[in-house]
Amino acid sequence: MRRFTRIAAIFGLAWLAAAQPAGAAETPNRGGVLTFLIPADAPPSFDGHRENSFATVHSVAPFYSNLIRANPENPSSTTDFICDLCTAMPQPTDGGKTYTFAIRQGVKFHDGSPLSAEDVAASWKKIVFPPEGIISARGAGYAAMIDNIEATGPSTVTFRLKQATNAFLPALADPFAFIYRKAVLDKDPHWYEKNIQGSGPFKLEAYETGQSIRGVRNPDYYQPGLPYLDGFVGIYADKQATRLDALRADRAAIEFRGFPPSVRDELKAALGDQLTVQESDWNCGTLVIPNHRKKPFDDVRVRRALTLAIDRWHGAPALAKIANVRTVGGIVFPGSPLAATREELEKLIGYMPDIEKSRTEAKRLLKEAGQEGLSFELLNRNIDQPYKYNGSWVVDEWSKVGLKVTQRVVPTGPWFDTMRAGNFEVAVYGNCQSVVNPLVDVQRYLPYTVEAQNFGFYEDTDEIALYEKMVAETDPAAQRRLMRQFEKDVLDDKAHAIFLLWWYRIVPYRAYVKGWKINPSHYVNQDLATVWLDK
Repeated sequence: MRRFTRIAAIFGLAWLAAAQPAGAAETPNRGGVLTFLIPADAPPSFDGHRENSFATVHSVAPFYSNLIRANPENPSSTTDFICDLCTAMPQPTDGGKTYTFAIRQGVKFHDGSPLSAEDVAASWKKIVFPPEGIISARGAGYAAMIDNIEATGPSTVTFRLKQATNAFLPALADPFAFIYRKAVLDKDPHWYEKNIQGSGPFKLEAYETGQSIRGVRNPDYYQPGLPYLDGFVGIYADKQATRLDALRADRAAIEFRGFPPSVRDELKAALGDQLTVQESDWNCGTLVIPNHRKKPFDDVRVRRALTLAIDRWHGAPALAKIANVRTVGGIVFPGSPLAATREELEKLIGYMPDIEKSRTEAKRLLKEAGQEGLSFELLNRNIDQPYKYNGSWVVDEWSKVGLKVTQRVVPTGPWFDTMRAGNFEVAVYGNCQSVVNPLVDVQRYLPYTVEAQNFGFYEDTDEIALYEKMVAETDPAAQRRLMRQFEKDVLDDKAHAIFLLWWYRIVPYRAYVKGWKINPSHYVNQDLATVWLDK
């Protein structure tokens, strides 16, 4: 049951990626096949509505269309959105509560069937109001804003909001919001989990589980002159050393997710001007999730001890040398107006500058809870960057307060399945978002009855009420104070989640790859339509 009662204006925040200057415009070449790396063993499923993994979006985004999207020429912006399947960005009516989109005519799915407004409406209804038994990774956030979606004509789709909010368009530009065929969804809403059929710039050529995914140019693509590539090959490689060797030997041209500084430096030394590097702050952070349904993690004293044991201030600079993490922070994207300052962070448990004092308190809490020398298993994802690095780090940190932790690393699909089923004690998890929008992004910390991707499995009506009050507040200063209360509630008072570090995105790639720009999300700008090869 979703308990939101209202949602109000949400700040549009903009940060520029620290990428290399683009230089003078170049005329794109047509043709060629891009080979890129996907740092996973396989996607958990192909359904973008269900999943929240780069392994899904990097694999299948080129096959699909969206209603609107971030501008590929300016993907770091939180306000620059362009039509994909619509014909023009609409002006809201009804006091900002109604948006009507005109849908392109003549668009075809890859099987030749026409795409209509009914398909767009059905896809978004599946996302926002999923049928019973269907998982929607971001449905709760949309349901807080959207009252109704309908095809209001042969070529128009109307979204009616519960109240006006400038959070709507950034949320609508979600790169996972693929448009599916209504006829397929009506027959089997699970079909897209194992099958691919879109209307995007590329058509599926082949998929080999755990090996590769291949696409070829869609000759019927509706965007004039696109895509530039003849096709692409995405190679699954969950080991960093394998991906590094592939880039060095030019067996692959790019990995879109990101590498640690050491890989960047090694490749730059080896390849010189054959390499281009783009860098950006990353709207992605690692957290540890205690399963509140598993004893003793239903005890707040144990959860607080887990966060008190971790030395973030000294750990961050050391880890940043070998992993794609960088910044100590709370639950809000660093640098945004709603983010905590260092002084504010240091008032929270787990962030206090005196680590010995913190660990003494952790030991006291464990003793009080009767859990001295506690042994448990940490579930983690079989991805080096930064999951396994973060997992190994916290296991070592916890050992300093007498905890005995075994790390269990599993492939991406089983990792998600195990968390969804609640069959774990404590898990490493990545809270990664697309367009930076803090009040929407922190919904991940709401109770599982509201947020399906919160695998802490706790109920907390007070937290929901505090969140609703925060998003309804129109005064920026007052809203910021409420965010500090919400953050303290999540990370300190109740220790529902244990936030570790924010990530930093470094993408080194072969210099002949053109037409792609970095941004703070590794989900955004991945349909490859504008990518071309200068060779």
